Amino acid sequence: MIGTPLLPEIRELIERRNFSALQRIFNDWLPVDLAELISDLPENEQAILFRLLPKDVATETFEYLDLDAQENLLTALTQKDVTHILNSMSADDRTALLEELPGTVAQELLKLLSFKEFKIAKTLLAYAEDSVGRLMSPDYLSVKKDWNINQVLEYIRTYGHESETLNVIYVVDDHGKLKGELMARELLLSSPDSKVRDIVSEDKIITLTATQDQTDALEAFKRYDTVALPVVDSNGYLIGLVTVDDMLDVAEEEETEDIQKFGGIEALEEPYIDLPIPQLIKKRAVWLVVLFIGEMLTASAMAFFQDELAKAIVLATFIPLIISSGGNSGSQAATLIIRSLALGEISIRDWWNVMRREIISGFALGGMLGIIGVLRVVLWAMIFGQLTLQWIFIGITVGISLVGIVLFGTLAGSMLPLLLKHWGLDPATSSAPFVATLVDVTGIVIYFSVASLLLSGILL
Repeated sequence: MIGTPLLPEIRELIERRNFSALQRIFNDWLPVDLAELISDLPENEQAILFRLLPKDVATETFEYLDLDAQENLLTALTQKDVTHILNSMSADDRTALLEELPGTVAQELLKLLSFKEFKIAKTLLAYAEDSVGRLMSPDYLSVKKDWNINQVLEYIRTYGHESETLNVIYVVDDHGKLKGELMARELLLSSPDSKVRDIVSEDKIITLTATQDQTDALEAFKRYDTVALPVVDSNGYLIGLVTVDDMLDVAEEEETEDIQKFGGIEALEEPYIDLPIPQLIKKRAVWLVVLFIGEMLTASAMAFFQDELAKAIVLATFIPLIISSGGNSGSQAATLIIRSLALGEISIRDWWNVMRREIISGFALGGMLGIIGVLRVVLWAMIFGQLTLQWIFIGITVGISLVGIVLFGTLAGSMLPLLLKHWGLDPATSSAPFVATLVDVTGIVIYFSVASLLLSGILL
């Protein structure tokens, strides 16, 4: 970050009220860097620095600020400044701000908007919270087929500053129905006298609807590798567009939520450092209690085999080795499948192919660990001069148990995400702790069942 090394100097200039020097420093700074600097300053200094920025730079900088800094500035700035910022912000960024504010505050801010911007804001806020409509910008450029390139360029020069992007120009009919799209590259390389109809792409246009979920839009951006997608209504009329920068924010939120769920935590709606401790405890407690109850089943399984344990206490020595191997293999498989589902590499229809691969992988991995387990038991007995037929059978018991437990772990870790996806749930819910807890219980049962069969009449 550009501003970090200068932060002490900037604070000193603020304290000395040397505003001219501050303005000179910020002349060459980008809005995103200014936003990061402002966010790092104490709340009482943020407004002082923000007021020094030119109006156009201030608005763009405001859009990059985190929610806390935005709320602080809305409180500290004059109503005139707040009015200018809200009316100058891009519609999608303004919607993101308003939907995070308390209802009463948002209503007061809506009163500061011009009639045009008020209508836009109310329209976008009317869509469901996680819908494409909340991300959509109504600021786009549209042209007609019978225009020539000179007319298009003149139109862009006149109205382009209001558009969310100039990478794509949309072609509509006289009623506003989407008919095609014109890429900036095609436009610039075409003869000035050419007609739009001669160069417009009329192949199947990838569109979104305002009521679609944001995750659907994210998948479309990934699949078609585009910088913007048009948003149409049910009749195909163009009503807005969504750009890739909006999708980057959605992707970050989705990945953060998945990572939190994969760690056995309910998704956090706020940054970790801003979330009140009681809510943080609540988010973590639910899954901890569920996992704790699951581990109680492990204790019950061990209690069921207490007679075997009493006769051969040596079996308890290898319990951590056994259940950790199953949990690790299950977590590996769950991670691979959940990520593959997220990237669209596999779907529910691939369940048999996934199962077949995991059965082969489970046997192979379990076999490797099983051989190591047998060698560990036998070599340990040899080192201490205690190698007997009993120790060899204990080693075989550990080896066979590892094969079974690792196989079960890979199957559980790979199939659970697919089952959850089939039931319409988030695959990330089959988190590593959840899979590990499930495999712990099963591992105990497998281990002592194998021991009962192989060591009957020898140790048991």
